[in-house]
Amino acid sequence: MDLKNKVAVITGVSKGIGLATLKLLLSKGMIVVGWGRTKPNIEDKNFHFFRTDIRYFTAVEKSYHKTVELIRSDIHVLINNAGVGFVSRIELADVEEWKEMFDTNVHGLFYCSKAVVPKMKEMEMGHIINIASIAATTGIPQMAGYCATKHAVRGISQSMYKELREFGIKVTTIYPGSTKTNFFDNIAEIDANDNMMMPEDIASTILHVLQTPDNYHHIDIEVRPLRPKGKS
Repeated sequence: MDLKNKVAVITGVSKGIGLATLKLLLSKGMIVVGWGRTKPNIEDKNFHFFRTDIRYFTAVEKSYHKTVELIRSDIHVLINNAGVGFVSRIELADVEEWKEMFDTNVHGLFYCSKAVVPKMKEMEMGHIINIASIAATTGIPQMAGYCATKHAVRGISQSMYKELREFGIKVTTIYPGSTKTNFFDNIAEIDANDNMMMPEDIASTILHVLQTPDNYHHIDIEVRPLRPKGKS
């Protein structure tokens, strides 16, 4: 896809992978719209932000209509990046935290995708990128809820790409390993560190898949740090 002047929506743009991707796509001449609860400290004529709690479809619908009205263009790229995770043994898991993970990581992805797909079908082009996790491929002790949501993202993504490919719409899922973001702020057992991947690394992968030829489709990409524990 030729990215210049194309419109990308990113969820969860205030920090981490979302913020790094926002900056990179702006540098490539894209018009970027953030849907999220917190606005990043970015001032750019090609960046717009709509406060959006993606856990609620009515909020997503409202932001979608505001976006196309302001930009006067359809949305070409959706990056479902927003996510949340809590750590707990299954019997001690907080029910509200469990619901929040599903509402954000799964339902939010569905709501945003549902909003943009009809126009992408009309255009016969578009790219949806879902940020999953290696937690989508395995189970992790004390992270049953988070793993469950990311397994759901994987299943949704596999179905979406098979539904939408004939309409010229790409669906790519990226499965990052440990990345130095705020995700680990509430996980006492793990400290974010420089042996992890950087948000900019994931952003570079997003840029790569967006720039591929029209008939070249990345479906699943798993990325990990080469030396997660550093040099021995």
